[in-house]
Amino acid sequence: MRDVDVQQVKLHGGDVVARLVGVTDRNVAESLKGAAVFIPQSRFPVLSDDEFYWADLIGLEVENLQGEHLGTVTDMMSNGPQSILRVTPAAAPDAKPEEVEAQERLIPFVDAYINKVDKAAKKIIVDWGLDY
Repeated sequence: MRDVDVQQVKLHGGDVVARLVGVTDRNVAESLKGAAVFIPQSRFPVLSDDEFYWADLIGLEVENLQGEHLGTVTDMMSNGPQSILRVTPAAAPDAKPEEVEAQERLIPFVDAYINKVDKAAKKIIVDWGLDY
């Protein structure tokens, strides 16, 4: 792993294409194709109070307006127009993995369902029933 400075970035189809400072040879650039890129969160742009990075939501507990625990955000996904919380319930000690997966909830991360995100308390309050 090494630190690099980025000169230019653009989307090209479904890919991200970047020009790195100091990489002027096409063969060197080709050797980096498909490389994993990591950016420290300290370099992310600062968000307003009602905006969140997905990484900040993963691991938060999810509770509904009735105080019922729905599970933990284990992943995020996008269906295009909106982000979706993947909430996995706490597994019973004798539960099989496929049983836990079947109970997973997909909750759209939109104002209609998200009441409050409290990062300090590590909790998201949602308008979402146990039977949804």
